[in-house]
Amino acid sequence: MYCPECGQQSFSQQDEKAHSCNHCGFTYFHNTASAVLALITVHDEVLVATRAREPGKGMFDFPGGFVDHNESLEQALARELYEELGLPDAKGKYLGSYPNTYQHKGITYKTCDSIFHIALKQKPNLKAADDVADICWQKIDEIPCTRFAFNSAKHAISLIKQ
Repeated sequence: MYCPECGQQSFSQQDEKAHSCNHCGFTYFHNTASAVLALITVHDEVLVATRAREPGKGMFDFPGGFVDHNESLEQALARELYEELGLPDAKGKYLGSYPNTYQHKGITYKTCDSIFHIALKQKPNLKAADDVADICWQKIDEIPCTRFAFNSAKHAISLIKQ
């Protein structure tokens, strides 16, 4: 691999997340990325999204996404839910987090997915957008976990079944 600092073909992996250059000493750390996901519920149903893009295109997921630079988890949650569903001013209750692996274009990203719960009294008028192909409401106790693209989403379901 080529070093992004000096351009020499002397860049190698040192451990699980560190890469360094044997020529100039530059070190790059491929750290865990932060992400958010929302469990939006109305009574005994939860909103499930169908992914419009790889990884996991066509599989189930919960609305959410990566946290941008200089953005809090709560800000990312509100932004993602507005981008993907048109849901304004979303605020959720933090339930926990789960490590995840996100494969994209040959690169393995490790993420820490923060899970939020939004309990609504009635179903809002939402529309799938951005990287969500479709949305549907599913009974919480009847969700087919094998249809989810990521383990963090499968774990998230267990947090609301408790």
